[in-house]
Amino acid sequence: LQPLQHKSDHKFIVPSKKIHDGDDVTFFLTSKAYSDIMSFIFQLNTAMFPRTIQSNGSGPHPFSTSVKCWTLKDPDVTFSPVIQSLAKLIEALGTIIEDAPPDTGPRRFGNISFRKWNDIVKERMSQLMDQYLPAEILALGTENGLVSAKTELEAYLLGSFGSSQRLDYGTGHELSFLAFLGCLWKLGAFPDSEDGEQERAIVLGVIEPYLELIRRLILTYTLEPAGSHGVWGLDDHSFLPYIFGSAQLSPAISSPLEITTEGSVANAPNPADVAKANVVERERKNNMYFNAIGFIYDVKKGPFWEHSPILYDISGVKAGWAKINKGMLKMYNAEVLGKFPVVQHFPFGSLFCWEKDPAAANIIASIHTSSQPQRTPVATPRQRPLRDPITGSSQASTQAPWASGSTMQPMGGTVAPWASSRVPAAAPQATVPSGPNQPTRAPWATTTALP
Repeated sequence: LQPLQHKSDHKFIVPSKKIHDGDDVTFFLTSKAYSDIMSFIFQLNTAMFPRTIQSNGSGPHPFSTSVKCWTLKDPDVTFSPVIQSLAKLIEALGTIIEDAPPDTGPRRFGNISFRKWNDIVKERMSQLMDQYLPAEILALGTENGLVSAKTELEAYLLGSFGSSQRLDYGTGHELSFLAFLGCLWKLGAFPDSEDGEQERAIVLGVIEPYLELIRRLILTYTLEPAGSHGVWGLDDHSFLPYIFGSAQLSPAISSPLEITTEGSVANAPNPADVAKANVVERERKNNMYFNAIGFIYDVKKGPFWEHSPILYDISGVKAGWAKINKGMLKMYNAEVLGKFPVVQHFPFGSLFCWEKDPAAANIIASIHTSSQPQRTPVATPRQRPLRDPITGSSQASTQAPWASGSTMQPMGGTVAPWASSRVPAAAPQATVPSGPNQPTRAPWATTTALP
């Protein structure tokens, strides 16, 4: 993700909603914002792959190779001052929960005290940003008397913690936090990175604490899943830990060019171990993927294959964690960035802008986006006037055809087959081709006519 070249001359704008229908989603997939989001995800994902380390020594084997895997709370990952400040910002947001304890009254869905927490966050957000974010970054744009960088950053950060109106949280809110970090990256808030050092610090020092805060909010205020596919979704709330967690267990590389699409790092747990509670409990301390699975075990009961069938299917992949990582990236592109219910609330500003990417290929609208409500409704042809059952002439009348005292034959095609005293003629039986190309029949299909 390329930082801004001329930050002092950049004109910031207040992020606003741009996606209103399925066609807007198709345009979004060709926009600069989409390109920047995917670039940032790939950048963070690559940094989480284990690294092959060449060491020069003495003795009979002067050159040796070792593998470094990145774990949660890894002592070898150095956090820059801005990473530490962002972690303190997230910690400060967590303390606000004490000022908005959950309501103890009866409820059916999310706890209404989450709205109080959200209101306090909005009230204190400006002060918290001044306290924990670099002042030179927040001040960008103020010299022109226009919108500042702080305004644009605040919009994404406030959208990262769920909806106080719907009392829910989902991958759209998670995307907003990713955009907040991407904005900071584009503004040059992070130091120069060598071999993914800053990217790893962002994932382990900021995104993981953010996910822990979100899980605490979900448990405290029983937040509903937002834009969920129900049991057929990957996860009720999050997606990013499955991307970065599978990267942690993929084969080691010495440069991004060596990323493979199959295999696992040595001594990695088996993908099928996600269905074993004891292994999940052990591995969740080190790995983001298993930590996310562990949270599912915390909030759901019953067999894993029953409450998380998609994750259970993924656990059967035989080609290793690199294959799972590649699939997660594809799935994120399709199920998060390509789905109207998820991205419809994402705001676009000057850093993630609503402009066509000149390098983007034309996107063919998917079945999902084309089925979304269109901004301009399709004109419905006017129905011909009903024929008067007595005079036979056409008349523009709102009178129901059965309101007349005369007997009227039902119009063909709009009457239920059991509404007539006559037995309808049997439909002609379709001929089934003979030979090996016969159509597949469901085991419960029958040739017996229904009553």
